[in-house]
Amino acid sequence: MNEVDVLTFFIEEGYQISPEAVEIICSHPSPEKLIRHVLERIDASVLVVGAEHIDHEPFGDNGNAPADTLIIQAAMPLFQVLLHNDRSLSDNPVSVISDISDNSTCVGEYMEFVQFFRNRYSRLSEIIRPRINARPIESLSKNRSPGMRGGRDMGEVSIIGMVSDIKSTSNGHKILEVDDPTGSFSVLVRMADKELYEQAMHLVLDEVVGFSGSLTNDGKLMIAQKIILPDLPNTMAKKSGSYGKAVLTSDVHIGSSTFMEEPWERFIDFLRGDTDNEALAAISEEVRYLVVAGDLVDGVGIYPGQEHELSIPDVYDQYRKAAEYFNEIPEHIRVIISPGNHDAVRQAEPQPKLPECIRADFPSNVTFVGNPAMVDLDGTKILIYHGRSIDDLVAAVPGVSYSAPTRGMVEMMKFRHLSPIYGSRVSIAPEKNDPFVLNQVPDILHCGHVHTLGVEWYKNVLLINSGTWQGQTEFQKRMNVVPTPCQVPVVDLVTYKTSILRFD
Repeated sequence: MNEVDVLTFFIEEGYQISPEAVEIICSHPSPEKLIRHVLERIDASVLVVGAEHIDHEPFGDNGNAPADTLIIQAAMPLFQVLLHNDRSLSDNPVSVISDISDNSTCVGEYMEFVQFFRNRYSRLSEIIRPRINARPIESLSKNRSPGMRGGRDMGEVSIIGMVSDIKSTSNGHKILEVDDPTGSFSVLVRMADKELYEQAMHLVLDEVVGFSGSLTNDGKLMIAQKIILPDLPNTMAKKSGSYGKAVLTSDVHIGSSTFMEEPWERFIDFLRGDTDNEALAAISEEVRYLVVAGDLVDGVGIYPGQEHELSIPDVYDQYRKAAEYFNEIPEHIRVIISPGNHDAVRQAEPQPKLPECIRADFPSNVTFVGNPAMVDLDGTKILIYHGRSIDDLVAAVPGVSYSAPTRGMVEMMKFRHLSPIYGSRVSIAPEKNDPFVLNQVPDILHCGHVHTLGVEWYKNVLLINSGTWQGQTEFQKRMNVVPTPCQVPVVDLVTYKTSILRFD
């Protein structure tokens, strides 16, 4: 193992390392095992790994590397050969699994709204149904005779409904109004049942939920004993991908006066391998994909007074400038671009891909998709969603904040829906099939929008919010939103381990 390999290991783990420490590791008979030993024991407060953090004799006398390290060692020569062979775009395939582009049928008619919510209910209830023995809501009243005591005679009952209203009683209990295609019913969640109450605090309007409980004597109210979300299965296995790395970013906002051009140009240089940092150059050699989750440009007319904060006032000029940057990216790197609320597509989600008059300026290695879109990158399924619904979740769900964006993404996984709240901040077009329902579980969910970086695992799905390339705007100052610009998540497509590279 040489010095560049050691530097790369530590950069990918988020640490810097001193030259003395690098020398110690390189001279060790089992450097990979020593690196693992250091990383397992180092204090989280350490930013620069020095010689003082390295135990010279942690492995006894033989210094043998563990089996998994030996496998890595055996694979390295072949992998290095692959990296240094001529690379082409065909080596980095992409297939679009789902995308609204060219498939939108919405014209805003009444029946489209009915179809949209029926489709949502049908698909999410089918996920919940194997977990409870649910009955139609209308049966709760039809199966009761006058004078029967509902709670004792019917025993435990279960229903699946869409939450249409959430209220609090004078005693602090929660009353949820839930609907299915047959009727409506009220569900009470008592404050004394702390775990269940906490679960109810995270419920939002328009999501589909299962409830089990007993009926009150008059049969008009269910006392909840269990809440069942669509959620991801607990048995999901963590899969491995192919090889190389995928770079995830979003919210570039080219054309804004706060667009951080110099760091962005350093990022482009990194993708080109044009850097003096040997460790970064080694990582760039492995980059196969670049995924952009919306807001490529700042747009025009997005918010009042925006014209005073633009360095490029014409939206087409903004895209032409963006195209110049993307033409500098090596041709073998496959680029996937999805739109956001600042891009030149309809504001209502789901959004189609950028129009042909804009796409024409970009190079052939760029694939354009809508928002949201599921793509397969050589065996890795990435769900790209700009993430505007995080605005709604911040307002509705305790613990979800702009400083912790993956908390909102966890809620999306629990709901099995990217944007459950209808009619709030996010404008949603009522398509015949609700495109936000997660029937197919991705390996990675990639969002942006909130301009803060976050990485988290949830039930073996990697959740990444990729930050921004825009400095703090006046609006963000008023909202007390502190962005984390110029920090780029890089995902290893074998292990899904994520590194954060900084260009600020």
